[in-house]
Amino acid sequence: MFLPIRVLIIEDCEDDVALMLRELRRGGFEADYLQVDTAESMANALREESWDIVLSDYTLPCFSAPAALKVLKHAAVEIPFIVISGNVGEEIAVQLMQHGSNDYINKDNLTRLCPAIHRELKEFHNRKYAAVSETFTENLWEILNHAK
Repeated sequence: MFLPIRVLIIEDCEDDVALMLRELRRGGFEADYLQVDTAESMANALREESWDIVLSDYTLPCFSAPAALKVLKHAAVEIPFIVISGNVGEEIAVQLMQHGSNDYINKDNLTRLCPAIHRELKEFHNRKYAAVSETFTENLWEILNHAK
């Protein structure tokens, strides 16, 4: 049984998209995806649909992972963001993480992709649950304090 996942893929190479999709399927995911390669198409996709995760190449002819992180932040959408690239050194990978990327995966080591997605989705849902729980608790205390 495959786990459905909605993936926004920032990539200009069809072969790389096919590799990602094959790895997702191998890892137990059934991906509903959209491939974009510009800031405008990414912003539209974020505005028009909901996504579980963003997978992004580092450098595209007219776009980049750092620019995509800015689009994501500007859209005020909180979802995991993983950079998948073959030409990024360790220093740049660290910078990406400091600017909001959840992980970096080398295209030569895509076997890390599904474990990273599982981990990031779990952490994302845990953060959401904690935020909802905290809000609920605060509201409950406020109600109880006003009832006195």
